[in-house]
Amino acid sequence: MPADLAVIGLGPYGLPLAQAAVAAGVRTIGYATGPEAGSLSPAELRRMLSGGFRTAEDPAELGRVRTAVICAPTPRGADGGLDLGQVETAARTLAERLRPHTTVILESPVHPGTTEDFLRPLLEKGSGLRAGRDFHLAYSPSRVDPGNREFTPANTPKVIGGLTPACMESAATFYGRLTDKVVRARGPREAETVHLLETNFRHVNIALVNEMAVLCHDLGVDLWDVIRCAETKPFGFQAFRPGPGVGGHGVAQDLSGLAGRGLRMVELAQQVNNRMPGYVVQRAAALLNEHGKSARGARVLLLGVTYKADLADQQDTPAREIATRLMELGASVSYHDPHIGSWSVLDRPVPRADSLYEAAADADLTILVQQHRTYDLQGLSVKAQLLLDTRGATPTGVAHRL
Repeated sequence: MPADLAVIGLGPYGLPLAQAAVAAGVRTIGYATGPEAGSLSPAELRRMLSGGFRTAEDPAELGRVRTAVICAPTPRGADGGLDLGQVETAARTLAERLRPHTTVILESPVHPGTTEDFLRPLLEKGSGLRAGRDFHLAYSPSRVDPGNREFTPANTPKVIGGLTPACMESAATFYGRLTDKVVRARGPREAETVHLLETNFRHVNIALVNEMAVLCHDLGVDLWDVIRCAETKPFGFQAFRPGPGVGGHGVAQDLSGLAGRGLRMVELAQQVNNRMPGYVVQRAAALLNEHGKSARGARVLLLGVTYKADLADQQDTPAREIATRLMELGASVSYHDPHIGSWSVLDRPVPRADSLYEAAADADLTILVQQHRTYDLQGLSVKAQLLLDTRGATPTGVAHRL
């Protein structure tokens, strides 16, 4: 039986969409655009397969669906901008099989204008069809929050921007099968800019509290208590918390070179957030020194090396730079992570601690980089010789906090 939906790109954006579609009873196929890795558990994948999901090896199958959603990743390129290579590959592959009346939606993170100025010409040239007349074209920013059990695709409003009113309604009809609420933007550029604003909002606010963390440490102020008190304000404040750096697939975009200007606030936020792994290592070296030890030769245990708690995804995890800097100082680094069986830094395997408490007791310094729910932080604080908590997750007074 032909599928209703083709999800092109089975990475961090495509797999959650396919999962939501299958759960809603939409016949779905997945088509990979590269060596992608999603974050579905084996149980989730089994449920998808039992619901009829399958991967397509033959690109001809892309021409047999009513809706095709491009979810190819757009990692940061060598120039610091978004690399649209996989989006282009997906577009060219789809265009050769595109049939009239198909709805094509882009969900990949892109700069404003990409749907109309980059994707549309590729689809039209490759298919001989015209967007808005022969097929529908729209953009919808992905709002995936991996591991979040409270907000799912079903109860997270979906923003869409169609090339024409008919494109808008076709996309709205599709997403209406997956979510409780569809929000119509004025057009694709507005929808693309929604993603830009949402992603940059996160980065800028994390940068603010990261700067506050450095300042408060210098002033002898407990930032975590400050945040606890501040978040009682019922208006005009949203709590963000500092950390060792910002990882994940949501890349901050300062739009340098686009429209002759960038977003200075975002550029500064990136600078602040990119300095945090180095600051963690600086704090680590200072703690060791205060206890009569040098970073050179010190045994340092890193707890949690993924970018987000309770997931195996390591995309842009700050743990990698922290480990690299510690090794450059001459420290002997090991790690523990219940989700990562093996880990390499600087092309060298990092020893994995099998017994967490024994490793913490043996290490000169233990650094909590990611707070997985399986960690008993009270127990760890008792066992560890020195514990640096970069997440503010330990009980007050039992560890050195960022």
